[in-house]
Amino acid sequence: MNEQDPQFMARAAELAAVGRFFFDRGWVPATAGNFSARLDDNHMAITVSGRHKGELSERDLMVVDLDGNVISEGKRPSAEAFLHIIMYRRSREIGAVLHTHSVNATVLSRLSPDGLILEDYEVAKALPGIDTHETALRVPVFANDQDIRQLAARVDDLMNREPGVAGYLIQGHGFYTWGADVEAARRHMEAFEFLFECEVLTRRMLA
Repeated sequence: MNEQDPQFMARAAELAAVGRFFFDRGWVPATAGNFSARLDDNHMAITVSGRHKGELSERDLMVVDLDGNVISEGKRPSAEAFLHIIMYRRSREIGAVLHTHSVNATVLSRLSPDGLILEDYEVAKALPGIDTHETALRVPVFANDQDIRQLAARVDDLMNREPGVAGYLIQGHGFYTWGADVEAARRHMEAFEFLFECEVLTRRMLA
């Protein structure tokens, strides 16, 4: 698998479009965030470290295998690559992983260290496995950790215990979600970001 492969080019174009969409909504300020998409059973396309997500092109994506080895010479992946890798290792059904640093997600991650519960929202039905607004959706919150492999192991352990989790927050950092492909992962991110905005506004009005 390399950057000339049609599969890579297609996924890179999709992720670049996601970057523009998310940046326009203020979810990936500066060079924050990282995106990836599965290429095959052992490779993913992922954003190159330090690239502005609102200005991505195919040159700003690279190939990494699911052992963490860099396939694209001369490029360095996001430091958080293993948070993507663990999801692809978990399930062949996961085709894309997206990470944002929105204001609402970051604020809620700091206010809810024991996890965030989102209850009775209609938009939750945009997420996998939810078919009614009468749902209490739990979003785990992990303490931030510069040791990404250690953080990835904690995420993996929680997913073993709670396989229905559809996304998670990292304290003072941001939010991760995923889907069967880039389109599905983008839809899940939109739904979560809407829910986060509603939650922040509700708390502000009740204060």
